[in-house]
Amino acid sequence: MTPHPRLIGQISLKVGEGITGWVAREAESVAISRHASKDTRSKIFHNLPEDKYEAFLSVPIVVPTDRVVGVINVQHRKQRRHTVAEQTLLAIIGHQVGGAIENARLYEETKRQAERLAALAQVGQIIGSGRYLEEMLQLIVNLISETMQAKVCSIMLVDRKRNELVLKAAKCTSKEYLQRPNLSVSKSLIGRVVKERTPLVVRDVMKEPAYQYADLAKREGVKSLVSVPMVVKNDAIGVINVYSSEERTFSREDIRTLCTVADQAALAIENTKLAMEAQESQEALQTRKLIERAKSILEKQGGLKEEEAYRRLQQQSMRTRRSMREIAEAVILSSEIQE
Repeated sequence: MTPHPRLIGQISLKVGEGITGWVAREAESVAISRHASKDTRSKIFHNLPEDKYEAFLSVPIVVPTDRVVGVINVQHRKQRRHTVAEQTLLAIIGHQVGGAIENARLYEETKRQAERLAALAQVGQIIGSGRYLEEMLQLIVNLISETMQAKVCSIMLVDRKRNELVLKAAKCTSKEYLQRPNLSVSKSLIGRVVKERTPLVVRDVMKEPAYQYADLAKREGVKSLVSVPMVVKNDAIGVINVYSSEERTFSREDIRTLCTVADQAALAIENTKLAMEAQESQEALQTRKLIERAKSILEKQGGLKEEEAYRRLQQQSMRTRRSMREIAEAVILSSEIQE
């Protein structure tokens, strides 16, 4: 029968619809020798020569787990009685094709799993490298974008004072995306991920009423979105967003991997924050010690009371526009030189 390549991908049947759909649903072969198009299970398309076929042989494509993944059809313009041998041969081919499809699927899944594990290992290396936070976040979005074949990937962190999500790192093709306004946690679609602390998947952002930047999405060429929260101690501190260029069904493994990366990144951000706070606390303590020492020097040298000595340091700081620590260090250095 003459093939119709222009119609490949254009014709579809629901499971149970037409003879083909019946075979897929029932997982049974069908052999019709004449008037196949008049069978009660038949579906007419009106634009295919196959609508006028006489004989029809259809077998399910079955994977090793006995799941039907497709159907093989053989059609004839003239009536034909299919022999038992022909039906058996086509059934064997259906099982062989099913086995090949399953092997290909397992290979692709194994390959993707290896890529996910490699990505997680790389994220761990990035986090443990001691890089600056901004550089670390940018490396993570670059890695996610490559691993998940994303059109756009971004990390946004929560600004608690403004209750907004602020873009901190992104892999994209336009400056417009980088310059877009912050997102309200309480009013935006992605803000919902922060509030509910659960992943969000959108099949087509341009058809999602709650998505605020449909025009930008169209110009950027993105369709599907998966957004996962970055959680530390049950507190969402940000989100990781992944956009695809075409409508895409993100698998459970995709989402699970992304959540793992988000947890690692969130913990790294929290540790960086704690380290900075510890450093600031240490610096503040050191500053207080220097000021106390400088006050003591002024008290001895000028016969000043403690409050007067502190006020003199403060006035000198304001007059010279230098920090209290710098003024205190200057006083101490001058005293050491005099001794």
